[in-house]
Amino acid sequence: MKRSSIILTLLLTFTLTSWCQAPKVWKSGNIYQAIEKLNFLGSVLYVAAHPDDENTRLISYYSNHVKARTAYLSLTRGDGGQNLIGPEIRELLGVIRTQELLSARRIDGGEQMFSRANDFGYSKNPEETLKIWDRDEVLSDVVWSIRKFKPDVIINRFEHNPTRTTHGHHTSSAILSYEAFDLSGRKDIYSDQLSKVEPHQPRRLFMNTGWWFYGSRDAFEKADKSDLLTLDIGTYYPILGKSNSEIAAESRSQHKCQGMGNTGSRGTSMEYIKLLKGDMPASGTNVFEGINTTWSRVEGGSHIGPMVEKIIENFSFTDPSASVPHLVKVYSEIQQLEDGYWKTVKSQDIKEIIQACMGLYMEATSNEHLYAPRSEISIRFEATNRSSVSSFINKITLEGTGFDTLLNVELSNNKPFILNKKTTIKESVNLTAPYWLTEEGTLGMYKVKDQKLIGDPESERSIKAHFNLNIDGVEIKYTQQVPYKYNSPEDGPVYRPLEITPELFVTTGDKVYIFNKGQSKDVEVKVKSAASDQSGKVYLPLPEGWTTQPEFHDFNIAQKGAEQSFTFQVTPPSSQSEIFVSPIVEANGKKYSQEMVSIDYDHIPYQSVLLEPKAKLVNIDININGRYIAYIQGAGDEIPTNLEQVGYQVEELSIDDITSETLSRYNAVVMGIRAYNIWDNLRFKQAEILDYVNKGGTLIIQYNTSRRLKTDQLGPYPFTLSRQRVTVEEAPVTILAPEHPVMSTPNKITGADFEGWVQERGLYFPNEWDEKYTPILASNDPGEDPLKGGLLVAPFGDGWYVYTGYSWFRELPAGVPGAYRIFANMLSLGNTVRP
Repeated sequence: MKRSSIILTLLLTFTLTSWCQAPKVWKSGNIYQAIEKLNFLGSVLYVAAHPDDENTRLISYYSNHVKARTAYLSLTRGDGGQNLIGPEIRELLGVIRTQELLSARRIDGGEQMFSRANDFGYSKNPEETLKIWDRDEVLSDVVWSIRKFKPDVIINRFEHNPTRTTHGHHTSSAILSYEAFDLSGRKDIYSDQLSKVEPHQPRRLFMNTGWWFYGSRDAFEKADKSDLLTLDIGTYYPILGKSNSEIAAESRSQHKCQGMGNTGSRGTSMEYIKLLKGDMPASGTNVFEGINTTWSRVEGGSHIGPMVEKIIENFSFTDPSASVPHLVKVYSEIQQLEDGYWKTVKSQDIKEIIQACMGLYMEATSNEHLYAPRSEISIRFEATNRSSVSSFINKITLEGTGFDTLLNVELSNNKPFILNKKTTIKESVNLTAPYWLTEEGTLGMYKVKDQKLIGDPESERSIKAHFNLNIDGVEIKYTQQVPYKYNSPEDGPVYRPLEITPELFVTTGDKVYIFNKGQSKDVEVKVKSAASDQSGKVYLPLPEGWTTQPEFHDFNIAQKGAEQSFTFQVTPPSSQSEIFVSPIVEANGKKYSQEMVSIDYDHIPYQSVLLEPKAKLVNIDININGRYIAYIQGAGDEIPTNLEQVGYQVEELSIDDITSETLSRYNAVVMGIRAYNIWDNLRFKQAEILDYVNKGGTLIIQYNTSRRLKTDQLGPYPFTLSRQRVTVEEAPVTILAPEHPVMSTPNKITGADFEGWVQERGLYFPNEWDEKYTPILASNDPGEDPLKGGLLVAPFGDGWYVYTGYSWFRELPAGVPGAYRIFANMLSLGNTVRP
């Protein structure tokens, strides 16, 4: 393939990456706006660090008002944050946040890009961030993204040289963008990229500033703004029936796992951007001033602009199909241009507009969601032309299979063309998996071997349908996703991604198994089939010192989608030991060792993730008292399952379940993370909860944030939540009260119990508290003062109250031995003698 063809294929793949959605509904206003956008050949790239860092007001403004091609480059996928809607953390949270960003872009009109940087958690300075990320590799990704997207203008969200403490990821995103601006146009920098992309030098680099960078609104009002561009982004779009701010709010509200619901506003709304590099636009408002954004920037394309302008002038909102003959002529003229960036972008845009004007409904759907390579697949093709425009289907091809059929079928007005076919999926198709998770990366970087994939928001699906049409005498090819489609009695048509998977999956029943003092425990292993008539053996390989009975199980699964469970009795060594184990299936002359994890939320497409089926087995010395535990979930975590691993009987309660009588049945009550941020009605139960403590119960409240706190009385005595945190997981921990029961009974806690922690020590520690609380631990990041508010304990009446900001929701699921021992001591407080 020629180099120019590789570049254009790469660009087309990037523009088409939005899979498994119901067909887009185009209204006349959307079509008109898209035609207007045909005549603007300019692009903006917005750069920041995480999902939710982006300013959706500016993205919507440039996409919908200026009509520029607009994208957001988020250096990470937000893997290291918290999840307010479910238990997913780390890589699975990154999958959710990726899809939330894509949902946001579908609303505000932008596109989405990423680097390989892994969000490893909060970082207090860019030096740490850039060391963990691998500075040069992430910089190369930013350069790659610029060369791939070819922005005229780049806008950074954050300062590259901040004068105040901020998130290290934020500053790093600005530093790398600042450097990449000058490097992306040089042929001698990352020259290995140049077989796939061309050097590109943007014209201007800005920073999206505002009062928060000045410390207060008053300080910003008084500041010299002569070097700022001022934009009124509150514009109203009559053809859409929404203001820019309302669109932006709807877009931002897609960040549901971060609680970013936003109420739209109307009226004037100002944004400010500061020039960092390039020439200052004289107008003070137009970032594209002096940049040719007309068709004349494309060689031989000057005549296309007037053709599009005439279509705009004559557009009929009641009959968009009247524009199709003229749009087809424009499409033909674009195809006569030399191959290049804008030819590829605008060819795809005008194809979608032609389809929308015709009301041309095309889809290819499957009646199942799960397939293995070499299996038979049934596809229903539909094409319905809801206009009088002359059109024919000449050919349909199903990529990833052997199906290819020549046709000569006229698509008459409002007469559906339906074709049902069975074919076989090729053995060579790629399995369905997020491309950045197919190989093990590092703490700071995902591993992606294929350079062409870097920047893409998600993996391209293997099964696609290609419709070759003749529209008004011109050949036009359309590519459609192939989802699984079914009818729900409640929701009507539902679309779900079509998954190509191994024939067999295998997983363990739990991700962590805690063994106490060398005692044996059953480990459950599940085998699931993605094809019928599968038989073989399943093993649980263990290292020396660990044993299992039996050595293997035979399985025979007749039906596709069925699952069988098996039990291995595992015995650990007598000494403390931690291992990771991955079950293996042998069948069909092959070995299988992958599990499929499903993520199902209403606001994003159904996600299936193939991962190594890794479980952690930990043999520890742990004692427990008070086995009956009530757990009230907050944002969602897996701690109840983890506690059951060490012998507790845990019952999850709803807020409505909380009564004095109910709570009295339990030795301890545990509040899940952010419970007091999530549940409005929890404040009405707080008196009963504290009364439970007063009468002898033990209450453990895990971290909450001061923002959106539902009560002003978290504890029996006052304390103040802060944003203080310890981000370094290896940070030294000092035991301030070694003889306190929470550090001594029933497990004697030592420095060894703070080894092997993951991601962080804790977050949102209290920074002020009543003297009746005993601070138990102190820890701090390098160069900072010790923070003593991470674990506060106070007797209250006959019971115990505990507030803790340490990250048990990460440490227990990660199988950290010391975390279990300390948590057991907290739960045991009601069964100990007070100091």
